[in-house]
Amino acid sequence: MTLHLSFLVWAPAAFALLGAILGGRSRPAVTRALAGLGTLTALGYAIALVVDYKSGGGLQYVTDRMWIRELGIHYKLGVDGLNLFLVLLTSVLFTATTLWALSERRANESQFWVHLGLAHTFVLGALVAQDLALFVAFFDLMLIPFFFLTLGWGVGEREERVRAVTKLVIYTLVGSLLMLTAAIALAVLSSSQSGRNLSFAFSDLSQVTLTTGSQNWIFLCFAAAFLVKMPSFPFHGWMPDGYRSMPLPVLAVFSGVLSKVAAYGFLRIVIPTLPDAAVHFQTLMLLIALASVLYGSVMAFSVTNVRLVLGYSSIAQLGFIVLGVFSLSDQGAQGAILQSVNHGLVVAPAFFIAGLLAARCGGSEDLRDMGGIAFRAPVLTTLFLIVAMANLAIPGSSNFVGEFLILLGLFNSKLAIAIIAFTGVALASVYTLRLFVRAMHNRVGQHVQSRDISVRDGIVLVPLVLCILALAVYPQLPLKKAEASVKRSVAPALAITSPPPTAAAAPGGAVPGAAPVPSGGTDPVTGGTP
Repeated sequence: MTLHLSFLVWAPAAFALLGAILGGRSRPAVTRALAGLGTLTALGYAIALVVDYKSGGGLQYVTDRMWIRELGIHYKLGVDGLNLFLVLLTSVLFTATTLWALSERRANESQFWVHLGLAHTFVLGALVAQDLALFVAFFDLMLIPFFFLTLGWGVGEREERVRAVTKLVIYTLVGSLLMLTAAIALAVLSSSQSGRNLSFAFSDLSQVTLTTGSQNWIFLCFAAAFLVKMPSFPFHGWMPDGYRSMPLPVLAVFSGVLSKVAAYGFLRIVIPTLPDAAVHFQTLMLLIALASVLYGSVMAFSVTNVRLVLGYSSIAQLGFIVLGVFSLSDQGAQGAILQSVNHGLVVAPAFFIAGLLAARCGGSEDLRDMGGIAFRAPVLTTLFLIVAMANLAIPGSSNFVGEFLILLGLFNSKLAIAIIAFTGVALASVYTLRLFVRAMHNRVGQHVQSRDISVRDGIVLVPLVLCILALAVYPQLPLKKAEASVKRSVAPALAITSPPPTAAAAPGGAVPGAAPVPSGGTDPVTGGTP
């Protein structure tokens, strides 16, 4: 079966642009229909990828064309176990956002759909890019549509939205410039050391091991860019204003998808090409991740704005994902991939539910204005309960499997950090149950209207909840398809942290099978003199 990834990547933007041209301002129905068709096309291709993907294989469905020969930049796309389910997650969440937004009317509608289609395309491009320069381009471009979506259709006064997106751009621009510098240095130094032509392809970069000093500063540049985008503590300064200002359906996909591209970058780029630096900075990265877990958890049960509760809880959950990545173990990395999918499937419906709750209490997104509709809206309550239970990783949920694998891998590599990280599991139950109880139970808020979900709400929420339940029943599907790719990704770092055992010494100090050492010579095994 041949699946051309270019069609998957560019379909959302192409259909949205076509809709804007054909629909314009006079026929918004045409614009919406074509934008929806582009999103559904990408979803169909993503599902076909998962069904057709051969577990245990390497990079599949590869498109490789030389793009800029003088700079060694390839237009290279491909899918393996690292990005397979992230591609599916991206298409699922953009489809949910599109369905949610289709029922709303807004000014300059064709522009809205063009920006949303471009965002979908750029995120998919970053996930399937197999050339570092191409990845950097998509990684930077995917923020631009969200800038305009927030500025044009966000929440609050225009001055507040401008301030929020300006802060977001400043933070991410600094990180992007550092990553661009690191990408150029990595390619140039790899070419110089290997004596081959300049190339940004991941397959070429991973074959060259740079000196330790070069690896260290390049690693720090990549880490800064990825930690800002996630965001992780203390690089999260843009998050509160940004989350408060984004339109809700856009925020659902932003929180559910963009942060995963950053986490994926560590496994795709950093660990395979900079293994010595990954080992050298392992403890630093684990401490940053642990701080994110603790800080995000404490803030999540300290604030009352529902958006910020979910935003800070995301910082905590992303901290767990980074813990899994930098456990530098097979189990931890597999848990990080699974938890990336889990978090996206949980946080997106949580934001949609937050919008429904706000609509029932006069537009307020404050927990103190909510409550008292649990028995008056049983369907909404049931869906919210499933999402909440998945978020706190109760046994039997896919989130439990992901966090268990992360903590297992961390336990085997950094015991002290693993023990402290266990507190994050307990803290998750505190902020999640507080969110659910305050929003659905207690006394009825002063302006609360008790009504259940509409058909439109169900069309968006029910499939997402069914995906959560499906992964809870069979988490082996993403784990099995990702296993071989995860092992290849962490193998260079794992070889440094866990070198193969040397042959056991025979009685008398001789090594079985070793050649005799001449008098006064050098022992070929120990390197010392006999």
